[in-house]
Amino acid sequence: FKMDTTPESYLDLFPLDAIVYLTPDSENGKYFTCFRQGRTRAKDKVYVLGGLVDESIHKQLTLRRAREQSLQTARLPIREYMVKAPNARNYHSETLAINQVFDVLSTYYETRSWPAALRAGVSSGKGYVLPDTAEQ
Repeated sequence: FKMDTTPESYLDLFPLDAIVYLTPDSENGKYFTCFRQGRTRAKDKVYVLGGLVDESIHKQLTLRRAREQSLQTARLPIREYMVKAPNARNYHSETLAINQVFDVLSTYYETRSWPAALRAGVSSGKGYVLPDTAEQ
């Protein structure tokens, strides 16, 4: 993948209606499922990944930032395709590292399969698994 870096803000580089801020706190989990039905043109959008690089998770922070900037939000469809795995710590998190989000999106782009994409990027340590592996 080709990547350009710039000191300019994404808000100055792209129209607001083209920007989609990815945040695990968004209620819009079905956003990406629209790709297949053709209702959303992914190539016409700019996705903000990793709006924050932080060691701790601050609930709703990225969602608030996106709303303050009047941006569309979306989250990966983890709830739609995965189930909570039983685990001793009862830990379940939809918050992924930047590289995990990138792995999910790039795998989806290649395969057009959310199960394959989520398998590639969501580690079992997050407490979510695909339904076919939940019993294992």
